[in-house]
Amino acid sequence: MLALLAAGELLGMSLWFTGSAIGPQLQERWSLSPSAVGWLTTMVQLGFVAGTALSALFNVADVVPARRLFAVSALAGAIANALFARTDSFQHALVLRAVTGFFLAGVYPPAMKMAATWFRARRGLAVGTVVGALTVGKATPYLVHAFPEIATESVVLAASAAATIAAALVWFGYRDGPYPFAPRPFSWGLVSSVVRDRRWRLATGGYLGHMAELYAFWTWIPAFLLASAAQRAGVATPHASPAVTALSFAVIAVGGAGCVWGGLVADRIGRERLVTLAMAVSGSCALLIGFCFGASWWLLAPIALVWGVFVIADSAQFSVLVTESVPPHAVGTALTIQTSLGFLLTTVTIQLVPPVAAVVGWRWAFPMLAVGPALGIASIRALLALRAAGQQRAAP
Repeated sequence: MLALLAAGELLGMSLWFTGSAIGPQLQERWSLSPSAVGWLTTMVQLGFVAGTALSALFNVADVVPARRLFAVSALAGAIANALFARTDSFQHALVLRAVTGFFLAGVYPPAMKMAATWFRARRGLAVGTVVGALTVGKATPYLVHAFPEIATESVVLAASAAATIAAALVWFGYRDGPYPFAPRPFSWGLVSSVVRDRRWRLATGGYLGHMAELYAFWTWIPAFLLASAAQRAGVATPHASPAVTALSFAVIAVGGAGCVWGGLVADRIGRERLVTLAMAVSGSCALLIGFCFGASWWLLAPIALVWGVFVIADSAQFSVLVTESVPPHAVGTALTIQTSLGFLLTTVTIQLVPPVAAVVGWRWAFPMLAVGPALGIASIRALLALRAAGQQRAAP
C-alpha cells in the first residue's frame, strides 16, 4: 500500500513544476521577465494555500473519503494542467497554474494521512517515503524536457497523463489501513490558543525557516545551472540543453532519497536533531554553491546534489513536531495554520530571487536563502530548551 501511494504521489505531483520546467521557452515566447516566469510557480503555491485552507474550513478530509478526494483532485489538476499546455495567454496561464495548485491540495496532504493509517511504529519512514515520492514527481517535468527535440506542450501533457494514472491507481487500488485518525477539524475558535502556544510557534518557526529556502531553491536552481553553463562556455545568452535539464531533474529528484533517509534517521535519533542537521547542511550549500558558479560540473554538481538531498530531508518531520506541540483536539487547526503560513512564505522567497540575481548576478543569488535555515535552527534549539525546562519542572 505504501508503494501504491508513493507511485500515486510521484505521478500526481508531476503537475507542480511544469511551468518552471518550460519557463525558458515561455519566457522567449511571451517576452517575460525572470520575475514573471517565477509567477508560474508562485501561482501554484497560492492555489495550494487556498485549496488547503478551504479543505480545512469545510472539513473536506473527514467528509470525503481519502481515496475519492485524491483521485478526483488528481484528475481535476490534470485537466487544468492540460489546458495550460494549450493557452496562448500569460494571464490565462497564471490562472490555470493557480487552479492546478488548488487541486493539488487534494493530492499532497491526503496521501500523507493515508500512508499514516498503515503505520504506527515507523510512521516517520512511511511519511518520509511519500514525501520522497512527491519530490521525485515534482522533478519529472525536467526529466521529460531533457529528451531532445521534445515540444513544450508534450512536457505539460505528459504530466497530465501521469496525474490521470495516479488518480486511477488510488481510486482502484487504495483502502484505509488499520490505524485511522480521529477527526481533527479546523476550528476558528482554536486559532488564538494555538498561536499563543510558544511550543507551536517555535516548531512552526523551524518549518518556516525550512520553507523559506525549499521552494526558492527548487524553482531557481535550474536557472542557476543554466547561467553557470553559459558562464563556463563564455556566452552571453544561456540556452537550455538536455544536460542542464537532466541535472536540474537530478538535483530536485535526489531529494526523494533524502526524505527516506530523513524518515529513517528521525525515527532513530529524534526529529529535532534530524531537522537541525538537515538545515545546517542545506544552509551551508546555499552559502557555498556560488563559489562553484561557472566551474566544472564535477565541482558544481556534487554541491547542488547534496543541497537537493538535505533541503527536503527534514520536511515530513516538521508536521510531526507541530502535532507534538499542541493538544490532540487542536492538531487539525495547528497543521492548517502551519501549512498556510509556510506556502505563503514561499511566494515571497520565490519572487525575491530574480531581483537579487539581477543586482548581484546568479553567482550570489542563493546565499540569502541560508537565512531561513539559520533562523529555523535557532527556533528548534529554543524548542528543545523549552522542553528540557518543562521536564525539569515536572521532575520530582
